[in-house]
Amino acid sequence: MEPSPAAKGASGGGERGAAPRPSESALYRALSRVEHPEVKGHNLVELGMIPEVRSEGERGHVTLALPYANVPIKDELVRRVHQAVEHLVPGMDVEVAVVEMDEGQRAAFLEVSRRHREAASRRRRVGHVLAVMSGKGGVGKSSVAGLLARALQRRALKVGILDADITGPSIPRLFGVHHAPEGGEEGVLPPESATGIKLMSINLMLQSEDQPVVWRGPLVSRAIQQFWEQVVWGDLDYLVVDLPPGTSDAALTVMQSLPLDGIILVTTPQDLAGMVVRKAANMAKHLGVPLLGLVENMSHIDCPECGARIEAFGPSRAEVTARHARIALLGRIPLDPRLAVMCDAGNIEEYPHAGLEAAVEAILNLTAKQAKQGEPG
Repeated sequence: MEPSPAAKGASGGGERGAAPRPSESALYRALSRVEHPEVKGHNLVELGMIPEVRSEGERGHVTLALPYANVPIKDELVRRVHQAVEHLVPGMDVEVAVVEMDEGQRAAFLEVSRRHREAASRRRRVGHVLAVMSGKGGVGKSSVAGLLARALQRRALKVGILDADITGPSIPRLFGVHHAPEGGEEGVLPPESATGIKLMSINLMLQSEDQPVVWRGPLVSRAIQQFWEQVVWGDLDYLVVDLPPGTSDAALTVMQSLPLDGIILVTTPQDLAGMVVRKAANMAKHLGVPLLGLVENMSHIDCPECGARIEAFGPSRAEVTARHARIALLGRIPLDPRLAVMCDAGNIEEYPHAGLEAAVEAILNLTAKQAKQGEPG
């Protein structure tokens, strides 16, 4: 007696145990449960990151669109997509094609991401977030970040510093803070400097400040996100983010994950530093982050005997750099041995003058303008 066609389908030959082919709508439903690791509360489908799915037999094809080709969490996103589809049909072969968003898709994604960051900032009661960035190392970027934070604090503002230079942290040393942060009910409580500036740095969490942090880009990016998400910053008017030099994963993470109100670029007189800082400026413009202006560090030496100005690193190229980047030159900080001594001793807050008043005014003007634009009516 011949078995019925239904019985053949249930037990016959190569069809035995074959999982049912999922529909494309089922694939979309599975992927709509994949939350973006940085844009919390939003899934990949609603963010426009899954433009296409196909189901062909026992193979699933998913197109994953990223705002930029090499975002730090690319591998994590691909893993989550694989996991979601494989859980839908165990053993299913999944092909994930990674593409870069076009301008329209990127703009829509970045707008949702921006609204999410602003909402997160309100929850943390952080008024404004600023980044200090340089194109290359050795220009005194961390010193400028510290001096800028202190200059804002002198205006009776509440200020914190997030040290995002994970592999080369120096903020704790500049401020003379060496004790580890404490844990609270809501998260990590950042230590405070002598004048009350809140600090968070990976160096505060190491057994020794000389211990190296040998991490790849994704781990560095995750640490920066945790400093933002898990640290109880409390009521701050400004959070200053000290970025690592260059335009790598860490800088990209900060620009995409934190609600930056603006960036201040740091350079030195040499044209080499200016050339590299222009790369940083172009990166910020590409990501739509406002550039507040440029600060030239180690601009000159004021002779203590005769008062003459000595250009130790040659004639300044800051005005040329600012003009090419189409930003304002906000100040020139001299090369002062007193500052070096104070930084080594952890007393940067005691430095009396840094030539950053124009930078502070630019920050206050921008944030006042942004606040006014955000008012109803």
